[in-house]
Amino acid sequence: MSHSSANSATSSSEAWHARYVAEAAARAGAAVIRDRAGKAHTVETKGTNDFVTEADKAAQDAVVQVLRRSFPDDTILAEEQDDSEGSIADFSGRRWIIDPIDGTTNFMHGIPPYAVSIALQHDDAIVAAVVFDVPHDKLYAAVKGSGATCNGTPLTVNDAATLPEAVIATGFPYRRTAHTEVYLDVMGTLLPRVRGIRRHGAASIDLVRVADGAYGAYYEMSLKPWDVAAGALIVREAGGRVTTIGGAGGLHPLFDAQVVATNDRLHATMQDALAPLQHIHA
Repeated sequence: MSHSSANSATSSSEAWHARYVAEAAARAGAAVIRDRAGKAHTVETKGTNDFVTEADKAAQDAVVQVLRRSFPDDTILAEEQDDSEGSIADFSGRRWIIDPIDGTTNFMHGIPPYAVSIALQHDDAIVAAVVFDVPHDKLYAAVKGSGATCNGTPLTVNDAATLPEAVIATGFPYRRTAHTEVYLDVMGTLLPRVRGIRRHGAASIDLVRVADGAYGAYYEMSLKPWDVAAGALIVREAGGRVTTIGGAGGLHPLFDAQVVATNDRLHATMQDALAPLQHIHA
């Protein structure tokens, strides 16, 4: 089935078809990643602690090739390629948002996890999503309005109602250090209030671990749309909530460079705790 018009409505059946194609694309990307794991890499530096390897580019090529076969007219927004028109957030139609290796630094050093992240945006919503945890062979997927799964098993967020019941996840602002002090202050406030804090270095994985109930919450700044798009839908379809720190939902957590994802019950508490970070959008 080929998508004939980038501006036609995405029905439920089309979203399911997109999910299955995305799963195949993620597996194609994962095959490339596995083939290169543990080997020497050609590394380019895009910015401070921001790297791309030949594996990122090859995995992205593999992902895009699969998507293009079924959806030749759809726009692509990917970490190593952007052929979208206009501003990054101002878009109508269908657009695939891709991170070929979320957790490139982990991958470079042989440290799991790292993942392939693929989401389909239609106008103002993400309608299908896949996150493939490559080292653990776990494929998380969701269709808007139809729930989320991991390797076919339905996902549900946990029921922690207070921070002392919850392990939470975060990521450090290692690319932009201007806000390090306030970030560490907030973490210092949270640390004695929660069961534990984890930092895996792959936003898509932190999001899906909220969806599967491992974490009660996750927050991070300075992210890109491809870090968040797929995982955000998976969290929402598992019963969780994803917003900016200020509470904006929809696509805002993708394009406002800040995200807080929770099991929903902890959302207000986390927003209060993270309030000092609300002004950070870079």
